[in-house]
Amino acid sequence: MHYQTVLFDLDGTLTDPREGITRSIQFALSKLGIDEPDLTKLEHFIGPPLLQAFMQFYDFDEPKAWEAVNFYRERFKVTGLYENRVFDGVMPLLETLDGQGRQLYIATSKPWVFAREIARHFGFDRHFKVIYGSELDGTRTDKVELIAHLMAEEDLDPATTLMIGDRKHDLIGARRNGLDAAAVGYGFGSHEELSAEQPAYHFESLAELHQAFLQG
Repeated sequence: MHYQTVLFDLDGTLTDPREGITRSIQFALSKLGIDEPDLTKLEHFIGPPLLQAFMQFYDFDEPKAWEAVNFYRERFKVTGLYENRVFDGVMPLLETLDGQGRQLYIATSKPWVFAREIARHFGFDRHFKVIYGSELDGTRTDKVELIAHLMAEEDLDPATTLMIGDRKHDLIGARRNGLDAAAVGYGFGSHEELSAEQPAYHFESLAELHQAFLQG
């Protein structure tokens, strides 16, 4: 793994945000008169941009989807942010990459203001040069745009940069910007979803991912 720079997705790659996101989606839906008692049915909201997800999964028009996003944030920014956990093995992996002198960034479609607070709260912000995310108005929720912005701002070389993520959006964003991508199978994307994007690497576990970096 010769890459000098590594971009990480956040949800489903560094942390398991399942409880905070699904409970906040459930809260937003209830505010709109929709009762969804089964949180597992809301897990497909983890990863894609929220506005588009509400439009896709509940057939909301854009104004109603924004209403849902704002209800979601009402709960998420106070409670849902912290209903989260760092995947076992993430901290040792980040320590290894630091020790190897690689530059690390986060590239998430989550608003950067939330992403930076999560990283600070769980104590892994110190490993990242900058944490990039979307704006609260929806700007750069698309991973293609977000990665393009990050690459330009940091003046990075695509040939020496790797994107790591658990959903197709991460892999598409990498490919459209000329980066290699590593798919991880322990997050929220199915094997079929990830394989369809033909990533350069596919690691089923954090241990496999870590081992690949230890080998060079």
